[in-house]
Amino acid sequence: MAKTLPIASEDLIQRRYYTDTAHKYDAMHLSPDDEHHVSLSYISAFVRQLGLCTVLDVGCGTGRAAAYFRENNPDITVYGLDPVQDLLDACVKKGIPKDCLVRGSGLFLPFKSNSFDAVLECGVLHHVRDPGSVVNEMLRVARTAVFLSDSNIFAQGRHSLRRLKLFLYKLGLWRYVKLLQTGGTGYTLSKGDGVSYSYSVYFQHNRLNEWAKRVFAIPIRATKDTAPSSWSPVLTGDTVLLCAIRD
Repeated sequence: MAKTLPIASEDLIQRRYYTDTAHKYDAMHLSPDDEHHVSLSYISAFVRQLGLCTVLDVGCGTGRAAAYFRENNPDITVYGLDPVQDLLDACVKKGIPKDCLVRGSGLFLPFKSNSFDAVLECGVLHHVRDPGSVVNEMLRVARTAVFLSDSNIFAQGRHSLRRLKLFLYKLGLWRYVKLLQTGGTGYTLSKGDGVSYSYSVYFQHNRLNEWAKRVFAIPIRATKDTAPSSWSPVLTGDTVLLCAIRD
């Protein structure tokens, strides 16, 4: 019997947001030189160098990654998963085959373990209350590589605030600070991005390190005036690509 999980209220809010904005999602969120486009260029190079053949995009949205790989890595097969049917319909309009698209949640990927050479996500984890569970599922179904392109709260704000956030996180207090700031919800809600959590892709570093032989970070979008924080890469890029290579 297929496993089912209850859908949290904030997840329902976010799915409704994507349903309502699917027809204008690309215009709202995508540009040829934005941070996730840069991440895809790196991931594309790794896929080519490692000789990978199958890739899964978790939270594929309107199919940006699939379209990118179809153009730049035409020899590989790209699959996309998303819980919102309107976004999957937008993928089909871009020419992505229906049999490469699956409606489902990143919290429980409907695939056997080790199903794909590589698994990636772009800008998904900061919309999820439990990103660690999504990453665990990504690691489960990946054979060789996992790529996380997402936000990094530790490189946002003035330098003193960045250091304070990192200090509070190391003390295990950051979660409680955000609950106080958000009135107990833990998330913010905006017209431009829906539900968002205060998130750093570095939260997943230890998890990736346990799975992979090599883990390294590529700051994709450096914050302004990063010189005072240059001693710590955690404090210098507000969007980071974490790469985990197993073999």
